[in-house]
Amino acid sequence: MKSLDKKKDLKEILRRLKKEFPAPQTALQHKSPFELLVATILSAQTTDVHVNKVTGTLFKKYRSVKDFADTPLESLKKDIKSINFFNNKAKNIQVSAKLIIDTFGGRVPQTMEKLTSLPGVARKTANIILSNAFGIHEGIAVDTHVKRLAFRLGLTGHTDPVKIEQDLMALVPRKEWGTISHLLIFHGRKTCQAKKPNHSQCVLYDICPSREI
Repeated sequence: MKSLDKKKDLKEILRRLKKEFPAPQTALQHKSPFELLVATILSAQTTDVHVNKVTGTLFKKYRSVKDFADTPLESLKKDIKSINFFNNKAKNIQVSAKLIIDTFGGRVPQTMEKLTSLPGVARKTANIILSNAFGIHEGIAVDTHVKRLAFRLGLTGHTDPVKIEQDLMALVPRKEWGTISHLLIFHGRKTCQAKKPNHSQCVLYDICPSREI
């Protein structure tokens, strides 16, 4: 994929993936910005399917930010113990809940700077929350699927998530920043898998510079 053609090819990639996945949105189930914050923190190195299974019960027990802030930490740990790194995640969720109450008036903040001041919230998590909860596009969430596909599709020559995000932001129209992340994630899960891409089912096969792998 020639560098001068990247924007043109990106438009075609978006067109085809939108046809394949017409309603792209986060797979993490939530009913509020704070529930999305909790689910996103839990999702690190854990599948969305498992997170949704845990939060399906969790969000019935803890119905507000205050509930998460006030519960004994050991109780919260017990409720999420099947999640990878549950000890640290429980601490981060509870401290975040307390900070949101004490510092941000009980509402999940809507800026990158304020969100990343919360424990357990790095830039990727903040991008997910801003885009999906508030429709604010400050950047592009780069997870393992986005990282892999952006490189395979020739949209970046980097492997560092920060540099990949910068490359994608330069190519993708701002209004599509949230969409491109979901589309690449869905395509990565369904077709362009890490170990064995399913070339026969890939809607991007003919324009993918990595199709021989």
